[in-house]
Amino acid sequence: MSVNHYENFPVGSLVLPRRLRKPVHAVYAFARTADDIADEGDAADEVRLQGLNDLQKELDTISRGETPQTALMQRLQREAVRPFQIPLQPFYDLLDAFKQDVVKKRYENFGELVDYCRKSANPVGRMMLHLYGETDSRSIAQSDGICTALQLINFWQDVAVDWQKGRVYLPQEDLRKFGVSEAQIGESRVDFAFQRLMAYECEKAHKMLKAGSPLGKTLKGRVGLELRMIILGGQRIIQKLEENKYDVFAQRPKLEMKDWWKIVKRALQKK
Repeated sequence: MSVNHYENFPVGSLVLPRRLRKPVHAVYAFARTADDIADEGDAADEVRLQGLNDLQKELDTISRGETPQTALMQRLQREAVRPFQIPLQPFYDLLDAFKQDVVKKRYENFGELVDYCRKSANPVGRMMLHLYGETDSRSIAQSDGICTALQLINFWQDVAVDWQKGRVYLPQEDLRKFGVSEAQIGESRVDFAFQRLMAYECEKAHKMLKAGSPLGKTLKGRVGLELRMIILGGQRIIQKLEENKYDVFAQRPKLEMKDWWKIVKRALQKK
């Protein structure tokens, strides 16, 4: 799931086995609610942090084996955590990432950004693996690579959107390396330097996605198909960025129905 409402993840689609749809939707509802608290509307930072702390208190209640107060968290406990024995640490990690979004608007280097992805994206993949019953170290590592890559891809397609929210996820170190200023982002100016920077960032995401892609064949049946679709979707966004010469200001790249038809066909061929 990517932070921006997880659009690059077809969450809980009809491809998923029926037994997994309720727990996946419960996890998604938690993640989206926390995301909205951190990101939507015009609430003050203090209010956002309080809302996230309230969710954390509900998680603490679940960790004690007690029933939480809100319907959202009762659903999470009833449909996902309890029947599938999902560890709570990934949920805490997500909340840490959303809190970080409230207070941290810049990242000095790529390592800082990847550490953020470790909390904002990788936990969702780990939750899904737990639902699928695949928790060996190799699968977890591949899942982490895929989720980090998808989060990065979402950042690159959302450079203009995030700028309007006062955030720059392009590492400051890389901006200096390629001679791109934040003022240029604010001016929506795409020149050769910006294109080189974006190509550089997209290439790193593509390598991560490719490294994790064997997991799409390790997971069998509908689950594997779903993951292959997700991976191909991420690759398609990178292609669209390149085709549009990285002009994310004139047109934000997104997956359309014609893209999904091709993705489904290719995913079926790759099993």
